Amino acid sequence: MPISHTPLLIALLAALPAYAHAHAHADEDDAVRRTTTLSAVEVKGETTATDASVNTWGQADARDTPASITVIDRQQIERRHVRTLSELIRSDASLGDSYAPVGYYQNIASRGYALDLGTGYRSNGLTVVGEQIMPLEDKQQVEVLKGLAGLQAGIMEPGGLINYVSKRPEDVRNLTLGTDSHGSRYVAVDAGAWLTPNFGLRANLAWEDTHSYVQHADGRRNLYAIAADWMITPNASFALDTSYQTSAQPSVSGYQLLGGSVIPGNADPTRLLGHQPWQQPVAMRSSNTSLRFSYAFNDDWALRIAGGKSRSVIDDSVTFAYGCYYVAACASGVPGNAFGPNGEYDIYDYRNPDDTRITDQLRATLEGEFDTGNVGHSISIGGSTLHRSIDRHASVNAYVGSGNIADVEPPVFTPSPKQPGPKVRRLDSWQRSVFAIDRIAFNDAWQLVLGLQHARIDERAWNKRGVPERSTRLSKTLPQAALLWQPDDALTLYTSFSKGLSLGKEAPFWASNDGAMLGPRLSRQLELGAKYRLADTFDLTAALYRIHQPAQFAQPDASSAGFTFIELGEEVHTGVELGAHGRPIEHLQLDASVNVINARLQGTGVAALQGHQIVNVPRVRAAFSVDYSLPSAPALGLIGGWRYASSNTATSDGTVRVPAYSVFDAGLRYRSQWNQRTLVWQLSADNVFNKFYWRDTGSVSGDSYLFPGAPRLARLSLTVGL
Repeated sequence: MPISHTPLLIALLAALPAYAHAHAHADEDDAVRRTTTLSAVEVKGETTATDASVNTWGQADARDTPASITVIDRQQIERRHVRTLSELIRSDASLGDSYAPVGYYQNIASRGYALDLGTGYRSNGLTVVGEQIMPLEDKQQVEVLKGLAGLQAGIMEPGGLINYVSKRPEDVRNLTLGTDSHGSRYVAVDAGAWLTPNFGLRANLAWEDTHSYVQHADGRRNLYAIAADWMITPNASFALDTSYQTSAQPSVSGYQLLGGSVIPGNADPTRLLGHQPWQQPVAMRSSNTSLRFSYAFNDDWALRIAGGKSRSVIDDSVTFAYGCYYVAACASGVPGNAFGPNGEYDIYDYRNPDDTRITDQLRATLEGEFDTGNVGHSISIGGSTLHRSIDRHASVNAYVGSGNIADVEPPVFTPSPKQPGPKVRRLDSWQRSVFAIDRIAFNDAWQLVLGLQHARIDERAWNKRGVPERSTRLSKTLPQAALLWQPDDALTLYTSFSKGLSLGKEAPFWASNDGAMLGPRLSRQLELGAKYRLADTFDLTAALYRIHQPAQFAQPDASSAGFTFIELGEEVHTGVELGAHGRPIEHLQLDASVNVINARLQGTGVAALQGHQIVNVPRVRAAFSVDYSLPSAPALGLIGGWRYASSNTATSDGTVRVPAYSVFDAGLRYRSQWNQRTLVWQLSADNVFNKFYWRDTGSVSGDSYLFPGAPRLARLSLTVGL
């Protein structure tokens, strides 16, 4: 929708709260950050019961959860002008990019494990398609559960999960206008009301024209989202959330090692490798809808039923810079899936329209509390059914010419005349599980959490010609247990053990068993942790973890391809996380975290793969941000941030590493009144000193890429309370 239509929509939305009953609005800067309750709760009055929760350890708040959890709230999102997943995770040192190109859907890693795009992302507690650019304008907070995610999470990678929690209806009318140092334009509307004492609506709309720091990579995005809450009776409620987003932006190819062993020395983060004037943007259309019902039988027992549908359609089109199979300098001993020694690379015309990914999930949970003698029980019993499908065309992936990273503009070539093949079902996956969790309270100080999940996978896959390729059927029973000691209201010490199930990886095209999908993997985690709350406004956390997962990798051998993709040995990540979040003193908001991790392959039988840090897992990460309101000028706020990562491994044999980096961010916030309206001005600058750094050395489909970090970028926004 063109931005010129915005005033009409604003006028319509501005009238919505006129039907609401009046109530006082709390001043944003005077409000202390609320303690986040991560379990399902019922709230009576102007908010509805919701099961939007990342907590998969039963009925508990953050203090009683034996896991490491980070909550990124609405204020952090707004004050840092966060637009993408890659920007969102900067505030947590346990998270990092894992193939996150500009202009494409992004993935991240937690505790060194890349999240599964099929199961690692949630919205209001339900699984959503990871292959989408998730909008943030309609989100109240983002919850990150690190490590094995517990029984209710289902089948997923051991790094954890991300849960997006939607805004709920309230009397609000805000208009936000924004721009940046490249001339981007941004408009967002947030309007809501309680139309009756029991029914409320909230709408979030956004339009963005992005002028990217990468040449030829400008894009656009439109979002339309609605949330509704209905308190049917004092004991029963519905919550509905639905959103639709369209976007289009050219995808930016990553760099690769020169000759497979040298870091490019003249990389330019503003250059679009492989650019051709006929290149089309990657267009995405995504929708996410969830409906949640809660019924309280009495004060002790409640039933929660939730269902959701997530759909992403991707018109993938890119002139992809990849390898040097057609470059003469790579003919002798240089791996084809790397750039040439002199910076040459091949350019491919890649097209895959109408790539459709759909996830449907239905979940039911019965929660209750009862006593057996002097022992209290808080139980959760439930089940979940998840269906995931992928329908794709046989893509065009044709070589059209070669360029060099030194080219300001690559030579212009003719696009391939080839056309995509017919669209066929590529994946049909059913994941079903039942679970039971019992939180046993022996007294005020000691709790024992015991849980069991029985998970079943029934999955079929077809190749691009529609020929059956594999069938996977597997059932596993997975336990979890945790012991908590809480000597007082401030301190919690815990130890937990979990087992989880994740899907196998697919062999890369350059392996002898190209396209083979290996079997699911059983992971296990042991975690020791401490949580301490200081003066009800400041939280200190520490966690020591060790995660084991079977290793799946390309083993060098005597096959014609030189590699075969196998499962052998283990990938073991051992680390410690430290965190500090909240208000240590009046006027100061502090968020700080450190993650030190040792990530190794063990028992693979390949000496070159062992004894060093795994690719794209820096040994040390740190994140630090402050938001300080001046006591002498409370309308003015100062924001500062620092991000650090130690040197990062870029090759599987550990011989190549990108340098460590430190990046500084800064910002200002000013709050004023004009014509009885609240105005909030925010100015932020990312990478203040314009430092060049490699933010990501991740891999996808068996190939490794290097992505430079964004150069200095200033953003300005004005939010008006209408």
